[in-house]
Amino acid sequence: MEEFKLLIVILLSAVFVDNYVLCRFLGICPFLGVSKKFDQASGMGIAVTVVMLLATAVTWPIQHFVLNTLNMGYLQNIVFILIIATLVQILEMLLKKLSPSLYKGLGVYLPLITTNCAVLGVTINNIIDGYSFIESMASTLGCGLGFLLAMVLFSGLRSRINEANIPTPFRGLAVTLIAASFISLAFMGFGGIVENIFG
Repeated sequence: MEEFKLLIVILLSAVFVDNYVLCRFLGICPFLGVSKKFDQASGMGIAVTVVMLLATAVTWPIQHFVLNTLNMGYLQNIVFILIIATLVQILEMLLKKLSPSLYKGLGVYLPLITTNCAVLGVTINNIIDGYSFIESMASTLGCGLGFLLAMVLFSGLRSRINEANIPTPFRGLAVTLIAASFISLAFMGFGGIVENIFG
C-alpha cells in the first residue's frame, strides 16, 4: 500500500507540482509552437508522452545494467540522445503510415521531439532522483500527462486570445508569453498540495 501511495504522489507531483513545461520550463519550443490548435497540441502531447515512456523504459535499464556496470556513466547524455532519436524516428514512421493528418499537422515539430529537452530531462532526472524502474515509469507518465495538460490548456487559452481585441504592442509573441506566464503561476499554486494530501 505504501508503495502504491508513493507512486501516486510521484505521478501527481509530476503532473501538477513539478510540471516540466510550466514549472521546470523544459519543452518550451513545442509548447509555444504547436499550441495554436487543439488537435495539434493534443497530438504533440500524446506523441511526447509516448516517446517519454519508451525512452524511460529503454534508458533506465541501459543506465543501470550497462553504463553503471562498465563505469561509463559519462556517456549518459550521448547514449540517451541516440535512443530518443531512434524512438522518434520509429514514431514518425508509424504516424506517417497510421495517421497522415496528424503527421502533417505536427509537421517540423515531430522530428523536434528528438531535441525536446523535456524528453531528455525526464530520463536523466529519473536517474538523478534515484527512482526504481516502476517509480521512473510513474514519474515519466506524470511528466507526459503534465506536458499534455499544459499543451491542451494553452491551446484553449490561445484560441481565446485569437478572438480577443488585444492592444497592438501586445499582439503576437508578447501576449503568448504573458498568457504562458499566467498558466505557469497558476500551476505553481499546486506546490505542497500533493504532499499535504498524501502525507
